[in-house]
Amino acid sequence: MCNIEAPSVEAASNEWAGRVDFVGVTWFGDAESYQGFIDEHGLTFPQIADDAGAVFQRFQIAGQPAMAIIDTDGSGRAYLGAVEREQLDELLTEVTA
Repeated sequence: MCNIEAPSVEAASNEWAGRVDFVGVTWFGDAESYQGFIDEHGLTFPQIADDAGAVFQRFQIAGQPAMAIIDTDGSGRAYLGAVEREQLDELLTEVTA
């Protein structure tokens, strides 16, 4: 997630609450700078640090910003680059259908 999409992702996490779980994952950087990003954007959904890059490897994500949407069966799709709110809503509608 990047500065551009953070407000949309936060809004979506509130709108989709109870139907979809959102988790932010950071792969690189220090805890202080990541906490600054969380605070700056008022992110309320859980955030985890993936220092080893396991989540990024699992979904073959080469960099950030990126998003992985994981179905209830554990399969997932990764998207590299910023995802706009309309596209995010469409993807989540597919996953929850």
